[in-house]
Amino acid sequence: MDFFKLSNSFAIKKNRPFVIAGPCILESKETNSLIANTVKEICQKLDIDYIFKASFDKANRTSISSFRGEGIEAGLAELKRIKDEFNLPILTDIHESYQASMAAEVVDILQIPAFLCRQTDLLLAAAKTGKAINIKKAQFLSADDMKNVVKKISDNGNNNIMLTERGTMFGYNNLVVDFRGVVDMKNYGYPVIMDATHSTQRPGGQGNASGGDPKYAQYLAKCAAVCGADGFFFEVHPEPCKAMSDAATMIKLDEFEAILYGIKEVYSISR
Repeated sequence: MDFFKLSNSFAIKKNRPFVIAGPCILESKETNSLIANTVKEICQKLDIDYIFKASFDKANRTSISSFRGEGIEAGLAELKRIKDEFNLPILTDIHESYQASMAAEVVDILQIPAFLCRQTDLLLAAAKTGKAINIKKAQFLSADDMKNVVKKISDNGNNNIMLTERGTMFGYNNLVVDFRGVVDMKNYGYPVIMDATHSTQRPGGQGNASGGDPKYAQYLAKCAAVCGADGFFFEVHPEPCKAMSDAATMIKLDEFEAILYGIKEVYSISR
């Protein structure tokens, strides 16, 4: 049984893992293509559904001097190229209400960033597109608080909803994951995703950028699989130290297959 269709050729299915992965922000065509093609091949080999993720703009960078991206028009053109060339469903995040309808013309899933998940106008604009919507749970909200966020979308006629756990603030510059949130959000009846890489962040931990501990990402994903997570979110890069955003939490592309293999094993045993 499907949770919901993302396109005529792709649907999120119950009891089948899926992965959302890509660079944090769109980079060069060569880098974007390398990541999309490599992860697609890995997921085909492991029989895992794959959704490509990248941002056209990062509006919540720590520093004013941080790279934000090429903007919505150039970004959407690149996302469309990736979608058509690699035949992949696409996810990108939006930060302002006007971006919802523009992005919806290209992508299959609109993502609401964690810091913006209570922004009513943004949620309503996303809901009205009819597209699938992935809402990241804010670092300051409980899983129970997300019922009000879900209601803003569902009351506007859109039930193509996914919910993502990405850690909770634990003092300054630190996140922890309370896996009760995965269990509790499952009760809403929508797919739940574990954002394994962002959950290892140390927000602002490097002074003018966020730090992180990506070595923990695979373990967070496995724990979430045991707790019933349906999908897994990773940011990956061939050379994480050179990534234009979230370099401190990226998974190295050539290490990703082994990580996904381990996650799928745990997922299969847990079902």
